Amino acid sequence: MKNHSRNLHALLCGIFCLNFVCVARCDAPFGQNFLQIVMHILQKVFFKHALKKRATEKRVIGHGVNSKRKGLITEERGLFLEKEVKVQENKMGVMPVAKLLLTMSVPMMISMLVQALYNIVDSMFVARLSESALTAVSLAFPVQNLMIAVGTGTGVGINALVSRSLGEKKQEYANSAANNGIYLAIFSFIGFAIVCGFFAPAFFRVQTTDPQIMEYGVDYVRVIGIMSFGLFIQLTCEKLLQSTGKTIYSMATQLLGAIINIILDPIMIFGLFGFPRMEVTGAALATVTGQIIAAIAGVIVNMKLNKELHISLVKYKISGDVIRSIYSVGFPSIIMASVGSVMTFGMNKILMGFTSTATAVFGVYFKLQSFIFMPVFGLNNGMVPIVAYNYGARKPKRITKAIKLSIIYGVCIMLAGFAVFQLFPGSLLGIFSASDDMMAIGIPALRTISLSFLIAGFSVVASSVFQALGHGFLSLAVSVLRQLVVLLPAAFILSKAGGLGACWWSFPIAEVFSGVICFVFIRYAYKKEIHPLYEK
Repeated sequence: MKNHSRNLHALLCGIFCLNFVCVARCDAPFGQNFLQIVMHILQKVFFKHALKKRATEKRVIGHGVNSKRKGLITEERGLFLEKEVKVQENKMGVMPVAKLLLTMSVPMMISMLVQALYNIVDSMFVARLSESALTAVSLAFPVQNLMIAVGTGTGVGINALVSRSLGEKKQEYANSAANNGIYLAIFSFIGFAIVCGFFAPAFFRVQTTDPQIMEYGVDYVRVIGIMSFGLFIQLTCEKLLQSTGKTIYSMATQLLGAIINIILDPIMIFGLFGFPRMEVTGAALATVTGQIIAAIAGVIVNMKLNKELHISLVKYKISGDVIRSIYSVGFPSIIMASVGSVMTFGMNKILMGFTSTATAVFGVYFKLQSFIFMPVFGLNNGMVPIVAYNYGARKPKRITKAIKLSIIYGVCIMLAGFAVFQLFPGSLLGIFSASDDMMAIGIPALRTISLSFLIAGFSVVASSVFQALGHGFLSLAVSVLRQLVVLLPAAFILSKAGGLGACWWSFPIAEVFSGVICFVFIRYAYKKEIHPLYEK
């Protein structure tokens, strides 16, 4: 019986070895799993006393591009199995920084330009209804911006945590971060659906007494809030794709949503091709329809093509530790963006004291400036995972180069925007069917506010650097100081002292202050986080 057991053992090992060689040549990962499973079964059934596992051995060549791992070594009575599996590092750790930054950022810049374009198209069609409709959408902007702030801010935390975990080779933690990000998107949707559904009328009563503006505004806010699940899922899926360097797919989903929105806008607003005329409600429905379709596409792309992450809400449960890590970076970003909503609400209140046309001009400015700022935000979306990944991988030279290039590109984009606003303000306002009164207010407003663009490129990039390095509080501090401590008080004082024209100067004043603070903070972040990496 003892000899029989030995013969059976030898036979099984021989067959197993032959099969494994064949499997491993065809599919290394499958071969590894097959080996482990079969050896476990054999150990349990026939010779559990005989098999022993040795520790794995790693050998890294260069920067990790040609890294090899000596796999499981199993030895039994002279039997020796060895295999080598090539493991290629993520491109964010090895690709030349300039090429990497452009590769990751340009698709995002294009997609965000399209997003800015469909925001402009939204307002352009709404403006054709009436100035009241345009004013209503402008007054609704703080709510819309708040939803985007929550979705984007949470996404920033997800992006940074996933990228850093991948850089540190913590695959399971990265997976957990991705799945908990989806849970947070669902919770955000539920919260905004409830708030917008019940409190939209109260929000507009605080800002205006015009019944037409109130009706338009309430309808718009309720639609974008109750159907906001598309927005939150879309933003989360985009950040997951960005965190693994797949910005081309993120661009594709954004483009899909934007194109659908642009197509549906005139159809739903004016009732074309058999659709009922829904006016402002139609604009809101076109927006959420584009978001929902983009969200569906984002989920499919992440499930099928984002191989670095495993999406499974069944396997990965809600984790308090992961959520805290996400919000340690994301929450300051949410508050920072939410501060923008507070600022917009405050400015609308100041401007409504003059005329509703001034409020409409401010709303138009925000739509137009998004066309300038969105490429910079796209640049930041490409830069953040690069910085976060290489921070986790302890590669300070790549971090520094990515930051420097991002600042240069950001400043150049904003200079181009400044030139356009200075040279063609009337043409820009003409897109929105501006009246003579609106032109008289809007042309000097655009030229004055655009002076802030000269510094804004540096400030915007610096804020994203803070987030990528885990110092989201610094970004929050800059935003609060700029918009609440400087801009709003300056706008109020200047409006009382010099009228509507003087009020616009609050924007360049606030931006100068912001630039100085960002310069101080970025020196601090460099000395604390990046410089010590050179010494290790």
